[in-house]
Amino acid sequence: MTKAQIEAALKRVQAWPTDAQEELARLVLEIEAELGEGAYRATPEELSGIDRGLRDAAEGKFASEQEVEAVFARYRH
Repeated sequence: MTKAQIEAALKRVQAWPTDAQEELARLVLEIEAELGEGAYRATPEELSGIDRGLRDAAEGKFASEQEVEAVFARYRH
């Protein structure tokens, strides 16, 4: 992709819904972190989810095998 194509794409992004723009921003940050351009900085929402998961794990709250399988089954098709 050329620089002009990237610039044109970024201009179109400005017309996208906010949710789509936020998703693109998250993807860009992930790619950038994978490229070693800098440390990934989790969003406040991600940090909150991590804290919630750690708290649940510490309390022994885990999904059953049946619950996990049900989620996977929903997205396999």
